[in-house]
Amino acid sequence: MVEILECRTLVKLLVLCHLIFSVAVSKVEGRIRHYRWEVKYEYKSPDCFKKLVITINGGTPGPKILAQQGDTVVVELKNSLLTENVAIHWHGIRQIGTPWSDGTEGVTQCPILPGDIFIYKFVVDRAGSYLYHAHYGIQREAGLYGSIIVSVPNGVSEPFVYDYDRSIILNDWYHKSTFEQATGLSSIPFVWVGEPQSLLINGRGRFNCSLLATPSLEAGVCNATNPDCSSYILTVISGKTYRLRISSLTSLSALNFQIEGHNMTVVEADGHYVEPFEIQNLYIYSGETYSILVKANQNPSRNYWMTTNVVSRKPATLTGLAILNYYPNYPKKSPPTLPTAGPLWNETAQRLAQSLSLKAHKNFTHTPPLTSDKVIVLLNTQNKIDGVHRWSVNNVSFSLPHTPYLVALKENVNLNRVFDQNPPPENYDFENYDIYNVDAQNQRRLWYNRKCQVL
Repeated sequence: MVEILECRTLVKLLVLCHLIFSVAVSKVEGRIRHYRWEVKYEYKSPDCFKKLVITINGGTPGPKILAQQGDTVVVELKNSLLTENVAIHWHGIRQIGTPWSDGTEGVTQCPILPGDIFIYKFVVDRAGSYLYHAHYGIQREAGLYGSIIVSVPNGVSEPFVYDYDRSIILNDWYHKSTFEQATGLSSIPFVWVGEPQSLLINGRGRFNCSLLATPSLEAGVCNATNPDCSSYILTVISGKTYRLRISSLTSLSALNFQIEGHNMTVVEADGHYVEPFEIQNLYIYSGETYSILVKANQNPSRNYWMTTNVVSRKPATLTGLAILNYYPNYPKKSPPTLPTAGPLWNETAQRLAQSLSLKAHKNFTHTPPLTSDKVIVLLNTQNKIDGVHRWSVNNVSFSLPHTPYLVALKENVNLNRVFDQNPPPENYDFENYDIYNVDAQNQRRLWYNRKCQVL
């Protein structure tokens, strides 16, 4: 009898140990988050003007990726664009050990051909607010983008508290197709695409149809009653604090974002916690992400405007509008005030103050190396190369290699035929620099494990 009891006790201990081990392993390895996407063209009216838009599973912005630090994200992507390739870049994800999933077409992967399925698989190793977007041609401007939200592991606290978590993507929007834009930008002589027609907040804006130079013969091409372009509505409960993850994926515009009557506290920038500081206007540039805390502490009997405006260039684009709805007010009820105009487009003091206020949170700092092997000074310009305007860094303009870099490594292709092996440019002659008289050069590479200080 004693032996039977001891045996049962041993079995229970083994089962308990197995459960503890399983929990520990699952905590270390994280969960697998599986997404199945279909990318295709559809007619949509994000700002009331109907045009072809690239959607994921029928929507733009695309589905939000939700994961926890340490999870593995698997995205099974089917390209249903019929005549175009596609690739998706996971903006801010470090891709440690999975560079082939970075999505930079022509560099780390071949594009996904029409009708093909490609599986992206990567680990999200840092909590924070990130983005994904198309990385083939200028498909991002056609609506192929979305948010990635990575939460902290269970039992880990963030250096701030809030009640609810929401995401907002800002974007500028053109009525011309991406084909028309790309053709103009690559033409000789250069054909400028002009200012965007609208600013979108979470994929919604409102273009004034009366501004069309020539009314379309097609009925409904610009329809202000289309539900696609009804204002984005963020419903809040009085007294609660909201974490708003604000990001920008504009093609041209630097933006300002503000919420009528509400202060905002910046707590995160590009996936890194920062020392909190309060602002009334958030300045944001393409590719950036911020987390701001907003307390719903204003008069709850009315709604308020959320607005975004173009800064850094004289705007010709109307203000982007959304509604901050205090529950239980009617969500679509417009605020009783006019939308705030925002700061002057050429105002710089507030922008500089925001930049100077961005400091790593004292409990989440990473000490940089005391010394560097090289100091590299970079100058970003828009050069005229072979008759075409191209972005360049220190006179070097990127050109896609005939063979993606990682494919060349795998297939043991002579890298001299893929990348220029000369050392990268480390400086520029700022006194005699002429951005209009520059020879084209191809991409360069840095030696592995070198410590560089970039200015």
